[in-house]
Amino acid sequence: MPKSPLISLFHLFPPEMAHHLAVQALRYGLVPPQPRVVSPALETTLAGVPIANPVGLAAGFDKNAETIAALAGQGFGFGECGTVTPLPQPGNPKPRIFRLKDEEAVVNRLGFNNDGLEAFAARLAAPRSFPIGANLGKNKDATDALADYVTGATRCYPLAQYLTVNISSPNTQGLRDLQAAEPFGQLVSAVTQVRRQLMETEGQPHKPIFFKLAPDLEADAIRALCDILVEGGADGAILSNTTITRPVAFDGAGGLSGKPLQPLARAALHTAYAHAGDRLTFISAGGIDSAEEAYARLRAGASAVQLYTALTYQGMGLVTQIKRGLIAFLQQDGFANVREAIGVGA
Repeated sequence: MPKSPLISLFHLFPPEMAHHLAVQALRYGLVPPQPRVVSPALETTLAGVPIANPVGLAAGFDKNAETIAALAGQGFGFGECGTVTPLPQPGNPKPRIFRLKDEEAVVNRLGFNNDGLEAFAARLAAPRSFPIGANLGKNKDATDALADYVTGATRCYPLAQYLTVNISSPNTQGLRDLQAAEPFGQLVSAVTQVRRQLMETEGQPHKPIFFKLAPDLEADAIRALCDILVEGGADGAILSNTTITRPVAFDGAGGLSGKPLQPLARAALHTAYAHAGDRLTFISAGGIDSAEEAYARLRAGASAVQLYTALTYQGMGLVTQIKRGLIAFLQQDGFANVREAIGVGA
């Protein structure tokens, strides 16, 4: 796909400045809307949440919920904002985003830099008809990680269409330790308890809760975590976050995203869906850069996909390209709706 003029312009700037400019350009309506591609074939649900299409924006692009009003105009079926932490924090020292243009990849070590929960929630509270998920994290210096996630879930649950608990970023020390069985089970129980309490005391509707997992987990660990999600009443998982492996020539710290992540993200999805596809809903993220790749993830068991790094190389036109391609693939395979394709190739 040819690079858009806007992408060429953004790439004249250092990566973090380019990211800031892209967010502000979208926020203030300087990015032209995409052509409308609307089809009953793409309409589906995400753990019960109706979405116009299964192509979503991954967390990390809009950390502070600044672009919500513009996302629907770019053609996404849903968006995910964050990661947000209870207190504002600056993140890790700069430079902390690195483009690997030849590999169509990015390495970041941002460290959950964000404006904090109250600023995030105020923006999330604005009226909208577009489904938004809130991606929750913990503060770097938190002594009680569980309390940070409970705080975030309590504040964001009434405002978002779903919650994602991010325990898989490699850029906050000790965060991935929460993927060990015991703390993971405690966290699942605590966050789903927030939902129960809000449903009982405030009359809130049931909303999905996802957990975002690392692509570097062994298959047995993925299966074990899926079992804990089911037992704890969570709705699904996002597979996957960035990787700390280095199939590219980059030796620094941080999480790698983009095309080199494809094999790991695919493998994690295959493992999870084969084990728990009848019990959990899966969102696939990591290296999705074409309609072919998106369709392959749906056939492998994802109910929806999320984009981020590929957008930094191809622009928002990729969303339109993927939706048109999905419609063509569904017609080619004789599916009337995208739901029929989920898991058929697993």
